[in-house]
Amino acid sequence: MYLLGFNKSYMSTMKSNNNTIYFEEHGQGHPLVLIAGLASDSQSWLPLIPVLAGHFRVITFDNRGIGRSSPDNTDISIEDMADDCARLIKHLDLPSANVLGHSMGGMIAMDLAARYPEMVGKLILLATTPKINRRNIELFNDLVCSLKSGMDRHLWFRNLFYWILSPSFFEDKEMLEQAVKMAIDYPYPQSDISFENQVRAISKFNSISGISGIQSPTLIVNGENDILFPFSETAGLFKNLSRSQTITITKSAHSIPIENPKGLSKSVIGFLTSNL
Repeated sequence: MYLLGFNKSYMSTMKSNNNTIYFEEHGQGHPLVLIAGLASDSQSWLPLIPVLAGHFRVITFDNRGIGRSSPDNTDISIEDMADDCARLIKHLDLPSANVLGHSMGGMIAMDLAARYPEMVGKLILLATTPKINRRNIELFNDLVCSLKSGMDRHLWFRNLFYWILSPSFFEDKEMLEQAVKMAIDYPYPQSDISFENQVRAISKFNSISGISGIQSPTLIVNGENDILFPFSETAGLFKNLSRSQTITITKSAHSIPIENPKGLSKSVIGFLTSNL
């Protein structure tokens, strides 16, 4: 089915073992696969797609169990979701693709590049880490418990936003309330069990040694105000990633695609079109 709003846009599904994976394509050119993070799906990339689709064949998809992909109440891992991404690349008959992963999506991208090196051209790791720290594990487990206890969704999303958005975002109360309302009214909400499964997956992930096998030229992107994965804490964890460079996006925290899509798009295009 074709979509409106972007040049050469298309949406479909494909099978990955027992799961149905929803995906979209926008634009033309060298393929760029975007992998969404925790509690996010393909729609989280909407602020970037109009610009990126003018340069690349942009492919977005919903990880298993979320968005318009089929429900999955089984235990999942980062490796499972990386396998889904690999199957999508094969399904589209792509020899390889550039890959950009945000947060949990960055973990998936790291695993994909480590285990399927022939599939990944350039790699962009956005606001992510090869190993989540204990504080963040406790934070995400608390968010799971809040869901199970029946916490009001309005309050739950506000609590989440404190960790992923810049202080300046909260200066505009109307914008904050609009963002919360959009999250609550989203037509493809994530189930509580899906969120819990994703939290369990990122809590178990550890690629500190595994990333040493990644040969793809890599851009590590950090948000200036990211308190979830501040680069001051994650920089040392990326020391085994040999072919990498690092940039910081200003005026953004963890949710860089939302807070500074223009700055992020410029950096992505610059890196992917360079001769590195």
